[in-house]
Amino acid sequence: MNPAYTAVILLSLLSSVTTCLGVALAILLQENTRAIATGLGFSVGIMILIPVLDLIPESIAITGVVAALTTALFSATVIWAAHLAFSHFHLAEPLIKSAYLVVFGLILHDVPEGFAMANAYMASPALGVLVAVAIALHNLPEEFAMAVPAVVFRSKRFLFGAAMLSALAEPVGAIIGLVAVGVAPSLHAHFLAFAAGAMVFVSTHELIPMARRYRQIRSFAAGLVLSLIVYGLLARLTIGHLRIAA
Repeated sequence: MNPAYTAVILLSLLSSVTTCLGVALAILLQENTRAIATGLGFSVGIMILIPVLDLIPESIAITGVVAALTTALFSATVIWAAHLAFSHFHLAEPLIKSAYLVVFGLILHDVPEGFAMANAYMASPALGVLVAVAIALHNLPEEFAMAVPAVVFRSKRFLFGAAMLSALAEPVGAIIGLVAVGVAPSLHAHFLAFAAGAMVFVSTHELIPMARRYRQIRSFAAGLVLSLIVYGLLARLTIGHLRIAA
């Protein structure tokens, strides 16, 4: 196997580890609203910083402003339509509906995240490592938030099934992205933009409204600040180190 492909698949497994950790945290801290709000703030920050500062600029550099932004908007529209369709399912318990919607949204954007990480690595190993580590870090509070409704509802079967699907979604997305770009290299920039649109949409449409329910504005803001610090450190450490190594 191509060494770059092996590296991509191994990097995609980082998110599987943080998915399990996020679910474990949800079980331990399900009553701690401050911890949930802080985690959501961190997740929102990371999910907006990566698309705006990395994925979209990389896509624009390859395919141009109009094409990149059009693809990102198309991605957000597709996921919005899927959310809208899913919301019409009749579920008896609002909590169950909330859990299914969040899990569905996470899996929808986990696959494009795999696209993004794979394509970022193929464009630049430094960018690929940055995206993989940052995505893995944001998955921790994100999976924590996903698991909370299921934990509260005491549905272990749903909880672990959702966690498994979410953990596998990014490696599957990475493999699909590698295959697709191998067949049609011109898709590379569009995968980056598609992932960016998905990440921004899920963060604004699902995670921010979820955070409002906990009424912990300071904790949410603290999570946002933490995301800025972590992102800055990751950008400096990963890109700086790999440039020196090169």
